[in-house]
Amino acid sequence: MSELLFEIGTEEIPAGYIGPALQFLATASAARFGELELRCGRVTTVGTPRRLTLAVEDLQDRQPDRRLEHIGPPKKAGFDAGGKPTKAAIGFARSRGVDVSDLQVVTTDKGEYLMAVEEVRGRETSDLLPGILTGLIREIPFPKSMRWADSTLAFARPIQWLLVLYGGEVVELEVEDVKSDASTRGHRFMAPASFPVTGFADYTARLGERSVIVDPRQRRQMVIREVEEAVRRRAGQSGARPVLDQGLLDTVTNLVELPSGVCGTFDEKFLELPDEALITSMREHQKYFSVVDGEGRLMPLFVAVNNTRIDDMELAASGHERVLRARLEDGLFFFREDRKRPLADRLDDLEGIVFQARLGTMAAKSRRIAELAAELADWLDPEIKDLVVRAALLAKADLLTEMVGEFPSLQGIMGREYALLDGEPEPVALAIYEHYLPVRAGDVLPQTLAGAIVGLADRMDTLVGCFAIGEKPTGTKDSFGLRRQAIGLISIIRGLNISLSLRDLIRAAATGYQGVVEVGEELGEELLDFIRLRFANELISSGVAQDVVEAAISVDFDDITDCMARIRALEEIRSQETFSVLAGSFKRIRNIVKDNAETEVDPGLLREDAEKALHETMEQVRRQAEPLLRARDYGHALEIMLQMKEPVDRFFDQVMVMDDDPEVRRNRLNLLTALGRLVLRVGDISRMHRG
Repeated sequence: MSELLFEIGTEEIPAGYIGPALQFLATASAARFGELELRCGRVTTVGTPRRLTLAVEDLQDRQPDRRLEHIGPPKKAGFDAGGKPTKAAIGFARSRGVDVSDLQVVTTDKGEYLMAVEEVRGRETSDLLPGILTGLIREIPFPKSMRWADSTLAFARPIQWLLVLYGGEVVELEVEDVKSDASTRGHRFMAPASFPVTGFADYTARLGERSVIVDPRQRRQMVIREVEEAVRRRAGQSGARPVLDQGLLDTVTNLVELPSGVCGTFDEKFLELPDEALITSMREHQKYFSVVDGEGRLMPLFVAVNNTRIDDMELAASGHERVLRARLEDGLFFFREDRKRPLADRLDDLEGIVFQARLGTMAAKSRRIAELAAELADWLDPEIKDLVVRAALLAKADLLTEMVGEFPSLQGIMGREYALLDGEPEPVALAIYEHYLPVRAGDVLPQTLAGAIVGLADRMDTLVGCFAIGEKPTGTKDSFGLRRQAIGLISIIRGLNISLSLRDLIRAAATGYQGVVEVGEELGEELLDFIRLRFANELISSGVAQDVVEAAISVDFDDITDCMARIRALEEIRSQETFSVLAGSFKRIRNIVKDNAETEVDPGLLREDAEKALHETMEQVRRQAEPLLRARDYGHALEIMLQMKEPVDRFFDQVMVMDDDPEVRRNRLNLLTALGRLVLRVGDISRMHRG
């Protein structure tokens, strides 16, 4: 058991590439070692902009010897009537490197077959590592890769050095004329020289001495400390604090090897900009942290994180201040130019923006969203219809502003700010902003019904239109982000507990495309299936049992809120032993009545006490459960349905369903079908039966 240390030294890799690359190195290396039957201990990855590093503890020094059994042709094909080997046996033995006389005969489910036993001697790990590590280098999935000089390797940035040690010894490896050795390099500016290391502990310690904090977790905490300390140095005990945006922290952590914070100032006139615009300008262009006071108000301060130690804080701050001033001047100019025209005056200009070539312009989309949002408001809350329509019409107008042109991430945010400055009602402005929420999985949801309605209308319009022209997601292509659109739609409905028919919503959205594209009922069901699959995947990935989800959505998926209520009821009751038995009986019922659709029961044809008792119990349960089902109180409805467990058991013990008398047989099938239909109002519990 020995330690493996593997470092890929490069030119500076983009910050967003580093985390996924390190995750790949960890999972892919562990999987490869497993495939080769090489046991190992803890797998650790660390990295900076200039290096991706893998460390593996207690990696087995040699593969175990293996005995492989290869099944060949049938015995009767391998030997003739005289017992002599045929060409089939000879060819099989040759292919496995054994003599014909070494072939064995084994009995399988299909008869007697020839078998060759191959004794494979395990290889030394040091001999396997060059192939393993070269494969890892070539397989790291970067968003974009490059080739350099006459290289055939595609990688994020040119490789400068390779450090490969196994058990303290160099593993010889060469990739694109770069040969491995026992050396790494320190900080590009503060300690650029190469130096040898003996193992992972020595590697991290000696890099630290040379101004490289190689562990991203440690470096991230250091970034936080540096940013906070920079604010304290500048603002003292005023209550000022940096806004520690998590995404920016991740980015800055992977932009530097040795973080050093410096706090600068900017002219207070730039506070005229909306907070999000000011923060975005600093974050996206300069990777600067903003600063707020004790009340949470933005201050004319920022924090930059340098990649070297800073001797003269004032000089360093002034350099950053000059760069930021130019950016903020641009932002203030864009903002003031945008303010010269209200959002409403830009609506006609949306004719100049194409939504999709076959689906028309953003102006046409805005009109469709407004019409669909109006219908949704009629369904959900007619009193907010006027403000919903106004918000829907203005929702895309900020796409034409200079600020959103410069910072696309501000769409919706600037729409809200400009709407308020234009004198639009606050609920309208808020709905303009909220209709984009959630931006990504797990993001915040709209807090108002108006914002949710506009967001639902926007997403369903996109889904229906794209499905109508065949722009459906495939395994590798989703040009319009339809999976994200569907997940956002589901999240809004669930988050705000909105009860509506998805089929009706799809049909309403389809009317907006009349004369543009054809949207039939079949396409609507296909889109509903697409949303259903996203819904199921989201729930299952969050920990809901797959059989519970399938039990609910297999019988009905039209109202997501109703579906969630049934899922919660099934989850709560599944642990009861009585339910498990009833689920088994229901599975039997489903198999028996699969070809029967009638539910009318003639009490006069009920002959056996057990079937009479079942009919009586079912009618009693139906009367008690019906109001609960209408009220979506599925938990109590299921509790009442459990009363049918004993009568169902007696029925199957004492009654022959497939009676010789066709009328009696049909009546019993109808009884079971009626019982099944009642249970199916909640879900197909047969899918939850184990065994």
